[in-house]
Amino acid sequence: MLRRLAWTGVLGPAAFVGAWALGGIITGRRYSPVHDTISRLAAIGADTRPLMTTGMVVFGIAVPVYGIAIRRALDGPAWISAVTAGLATLGVAAAPLDHSPLVDALHLAAAGVGYVALALVPVLAHSGLVAAGHRRLAMFGAVAALTAGASMITSLVVDQSGLFQRIGLTAGDTFLIASVPAIASLASANGRARLRAGVTSR
Repeated sequence: MLRRLAWTGVLGPAAFVGAWALGGIITGRRYSPVHDTISRLAAIGADTRPLMTTGMVVFGIAVPVYGIAIRRALDGPAWISAVTAGLATLGVAAAPLDHSPLVDALHLAAAGVGYVALALVPVLAHSGLVAAGHRRLAMFGAVAALTAGASMITSLVVDQSGLFQRIGLTAGDTFLIASVPAIASLASANGRARLRAGVTSR
């Protein structure tokens, strides 16, 4: 069961990235993936709103489920960050742009929380991965976190906000996907160890 839960770490990012990639193709020249943010694909009145909202909702459900596997696999708060990233994405989907100034503000707040939480997952998982012997994955996570953080800051000060948003989010999503085999294995092993310990204590 824990192994199956861990693979939602692939499902969520794949649905999210697939939705904005396909949405950008569908809109054609009316939308610029370089200059326009992903959220514009789910804005009120956008033809791609159902597609992009679906991608956000799948991510928002799948990644917190993956957080359960992280909790079983690693010590520390990385799982909290994963759950937060997913729930914040549900908030983004529930508060689409161009609804009202208040909803737009809620949208931006949820998007910011989700972005930061996603970037923090590899940071908070680093020591646990190293302790478990997954040093290469931990190093990859450090690079992904730096990329996500730098891209987020850059997206706030340049016209190419859409491009840098995609770079940053893709870096975080790629870490989630890359970490799935390790998390699945560790969660399963720790689950069996807890089960044996429980049987022995009886």
